[in-house]
Amino acid sequence: MDLFPDLKKHYTKEQLSARDAQRQAEFIAWGPVVFQASRLMVKFGIFDLLRDSDEGLTRQEIVEKTGLSDYAVKCLTEAALCIGTILVNTETDRFTISKVGWFLLNDPATRINIDFNHDVNYEGWFRLEESLLNGKPEGLKHFGDWPTIYEGLSSLPDQVKKSWFGFDHFYSDSSFPQALEIIFREHHVKSLYDVGGNTGKWALQCVGFDPDVEVTVLDLPQQIQMMQENVEGKPGAERIKGTGINLLDETSKFPPREGGLDAIWMSQFLDCFSMEQIIGILKRAKEIMTEQTRIYIMETLWDRQRFEPAAFCLTMTSLYFTAMANGNSKMYNTEDMEYCVREAGLEIEQIHDHLGQGHSIIVCKLKN
Repeated sequence: MDLFPDLKKHYTKEQLSARDAQRQAEFIAWGPVVFQASRLMVKFGIFDLLRDSDEGLTRQEIVEKTGLSDYAVKCLTEAALCIGTILVNTETDRFTISKVGWFLLNDPATRINIDFNHDVNYEGWFRLEESLLNGKPEGLKHFGDWPTIYEGLSSLPDQVKKSWFGFDHFYSDSSFPQALEIIFREHHVKSLYDVGGNTGKWALQCVGFDPDVEVTVLDLPQQIQMMQENVEGKPGAERIKGTGINLLDETSKFPPREGGLDAIWMSQFLDCFSMEQIIGILKRAKEIMTEQTRIYIMETLWDRQRFEPAAFCLTMTSLYFTAMANGNSKMYNTEDMEYCVREAGLEIEQIHDHLGQGHSIIVCKLKN
């Protein structure tokens, strides 16, 4: 396994003393309530109050400002103190926010992850064991009887849908400006298939960036309908088309394009499939490629992250795919993707790293 430097430092040598390791083990054992108590410190505004106070607040002052009972505030502040999200001055009994609490409150990625894990994943993860054993997203049954979350996405409760799309868009959107430069400045793309285009957000970015490009979004029929509603009336929408296709169906072919195709874009898409399915999708994409066509695979490869916390988030996200999304995919590493590309009869031309929130773009072409 080839890891980027910060990951290698953390994952190849023991980092903790025995006492710290024991503490971490207990932290894991109480993980569910650590999460919920911390989430409520954010939701009830206690972290906000502590951040904005010059000298901290006593428990009674928190009770007065939040309207919570003394019992509720006592339970939450004592838990937060032991979790490490607040600190206490033992002389004045005033609480202040810690660095960890500050990040829980102010780091955009952390806030997105909290909402995603509470609204989308939390109750479904109770069935993670069944999901791993059965190879199916057993936790998804909490919301409905769909084979994958994607068929049910448009039917999820509004708050769940909001948190799902918030998570999905936060990570991809930060990479879009650099990705546009790579595709349109380096390769002068005029025709592009956006595979798994979802709401059409990337397609709109493309037609807004280049006045000549034509984009076809390929996705499930219900997603195409949602995409068309989303792009309607927006600048460049007349250059965005949609084709319904279920890429889990191995008989579903990529539609050929008259005159050839410059680019096939797959952003945070292949992580929704098993490696066997990825190879099948890439093989079908290969059928419509020419020597000029490039496939751009944008993924957050966990082994290529600059900082260790990003790798942690990504490997945890793999378990969302297990329990909630489809039961058989994950956040892949470079070795996995290289294998799939090679088995599909393609070769990697270039890899662009460190785009936005830790994305990489793998540029693939027909094998010589």
